[in-house]
Amino acid sequence: IRATASLLAKNGYDIAAINYRFCSGEINRQLITYHSGRTEDLHTLIKVLLPDYKALYLVGFSLGGNLVLKYNGDGIFSLSPKIAASVAISVPVDLYGSAIKLQERQNILYTWRFIRTLSKKIYLKHKQYPNEVDVTLLKKVKKLIDFDEYYTSKLNGFIDARDYYKKSSSKPFLPQIKKPTLLINAQDDPFLSSSCFPRQEAQNNPNFHLMCPSYG
Repeated sequence: IRATASLLAKNGYDIAAINYRFCSGEINRQLITYHSGRTEDLHTLIKVLLPDYKALYLVGFSLGGNLVLKYNGDGIFSLSPKIAASVAISVPVDLYGSAIKLQERQNILYTWRFIRTLSKKIYLKHKQYPNEVDVTLLKKVKKLIDFDEYYTSKLNGFIDARDYYKKSSSKPFLPQIKKPTLLINAQDDPFLSSSCFPRQEAQNNPNFHLMCPSYG
């Protein structure tokens, strides 16, 4: 993100980078946390910026890319005509497929470190909301799917992990994208399942473009 911001700044663009709730080094005050489909936070930032600019371009990486794609296609918010184009990079457009992919042996170290980081955040959230956040469930968390099952989904109003993945994945909304949008997913990305390469959607929607380089 910083490298992209630096490159764009050198070419005359102003940059606004958004931190997810609870990811800025400071715990957010509400019970709800960030998740990969929370487009309302992105929309709020855009509304703040719009009066000062003639055009906005959206760029997102990984889960941020999923937010950008979903925001463009899910129809929850009316997109400003000032939003000129979007780019998304290394995006798990199918969250369930990616969650299964993360269970592979090559991703064990990443998964272990990520769960460790997320667990620390749950302890902090428990201090804020001791009656709503049950830290004893962390004993059951062995995979990221487990964390989403017991925490991400429950804290954000979903039934379970599968419900969260279904409603938050950007892939179902790609056919509805109406502004120029580019997705770049490398074929050797260890976090992306085969379902995260939406070739058919790109063929059918002239506004949605997919690049799949061999190497990331």
